[in-house]
Amino acid sequence: MNRKTQLAIVAVALSVLAGSAFAGTTGTEFQNLYTWINNVVTGYFGRAVSVAAVGIGAILSIARVNPIPILAGVGFAIFLQYTPTIITGILTATI
Repeated sequence: MNRKTQLAIVAVALSVLAGSAFAGTTGTEFQNLYTWINNVVTGYFGRAVSVAAVGIGAILSIARVNPIPILAGVGFAIFLQYTPTIITGILTATI
């Protein structure tokens, strides 16, 4: 039996033995921490940080005559807005 055949057999055996995945649906130990961080990031603090990132990027763009800092600020603001929703969607998905 060659190496590829052995790996294929192991992969099939593991996929048969694997149960359903329930990522992020068990335990409530960190639920309060998650809720607090999520509220901070998606609330007024997150908005203030986003506006500050765009503002600082604008100032640096004017000072350096380079559009990259403001684009980084806008990218950061978009990232901060949508990332909690994406992470929640990924971690609460069930198979």
